[in-house]
Amino acid sequence: LNWSERKATRAAQKIPDDWEEKCEKSFLRKAYSIKEYDIPSALYVNSDQTQVVYAPGDKMTYAPIGAKQVSLVGGDEKRAFTLMVSVANDGTLLPFQAIYAGLSTASRPSKNAPYYNEVINTGMLLEHSGTATYWSNMATMHSFVDNILSPYFAGKRTLLNLPPTQKALWQIDVWSVHRSEEFRGWMSTNHDDIILDFVPGGCTGL
Repeated sequence: LNWSERKATRAAQKIPDDWEEKCEKSFLRKAYSIKEYDIPSALYVNSDQTQVVYAPGDKMTYAPIGAKQVSLVGGDEKRAFTLMVSVANDGTLLPFQAIYAGLSTASRPSKNAPYYNEVINTGMLLEHSGTATYWSNMATMHSFVDNILSPYFAGKRTLLNLPPTQKALWQIDVWSVHRSEEFRGWMSTNHDDIILDFVPGGCTGL
């Protein structure tokens, strides 16, 4: 049949034509904030959300030799949760936030699960989304900032003998929930010591 074993493919995300200008402006915004507010390395945190699939598989199938695009039936079937991963510029890994689809605590891992207490004791959050999806939303973002990010910054300020008013820099994707007026307003009201910095749209893969 002139077939070969192939991995399913999809077109890559298109990078904006002006990506160099966008990235340069992003760099300058960070440099300005760090200089003007004397932000130390430990108070610059980058967070990103990633999908974790329970049974990812290898997405292999058979297709004609030389095929450029390979489709896969059932390849998009996913049972997953969202993981919020955060790393400070000094290399410190913050506790994770895991978000599960569902309307109640029954959607989360059971408290009787092996190593559950060990996970919780690290400061990691296991939360349900309150919706039918596992994507982060306003409620889970508030929880992340209140229970992981802000306490981390407060602890680092104490460790570094910095005042409670010392500014911190938080870099996140320019995602609809993140850039919404509601979330930015909430941050300004409740965490005005944290400067929001957005990764330019379409440039996360650079």
